[in-house]
Amino acid sequence: MPRVFIAAGSNISPRTNLALAIREMRLAFPTTRVSQAYQNSAVGFDGPDFINLVAGFQTELSLHEVLTELHRIEALCGRSRDAPKWQPRSMDLDMLLYGDLVCNEPALTLPRPDLIKRAYMLGPMAEIAGEIVHPTLHLTMRELWMHFDRDAHPMRAVSIAENV
Repeated sequence: MPRVFIAAGSNISPRTNLALAIREMRLAFPTTRVSQAYQNSAVGFDGPDFINLVAGFQTELSLHEVLTELHRIEALCGRSRDAPKWQPRSMDLDMLLYGDLVCNEPALTLPRPDLIKRAYMLGPMAEIAGEIVHPTLHLTMRELWMHFDRDAHPMRAVSIAENV
């Protein structure tokens, strides 16, 4: 079974929406583990701060079945599929890795290119799966995080809810 990793983020009622998304992921994918949540500035536009985390799980579902489930969870959190990019989000669930699959489809690139560019993706990923090897860079998440310029991408740990 592939290990799948998802970046989750919100800047519209983020604590409520992230708690809902985590509950739904745990129902759909019982092996879900979740990183610490982190608050950081919006990237690419002016807006409220985001709260982000990474979730990981194993599944027998296909790549596209997982994506369908993630879209369902986003919709439960109030996310419209046709919402413009670079604006506030009630929920953003981005697949970072699906096992060691390398994919270049029009709507999906794996591993997600932002994984190694965004502290709020790479840091939490290294936290819960530091031993995972990046499928194309052949370095572990821990190694990638050790070399990341954290000062240029500040974030702070926050709590999102009790028992999440």
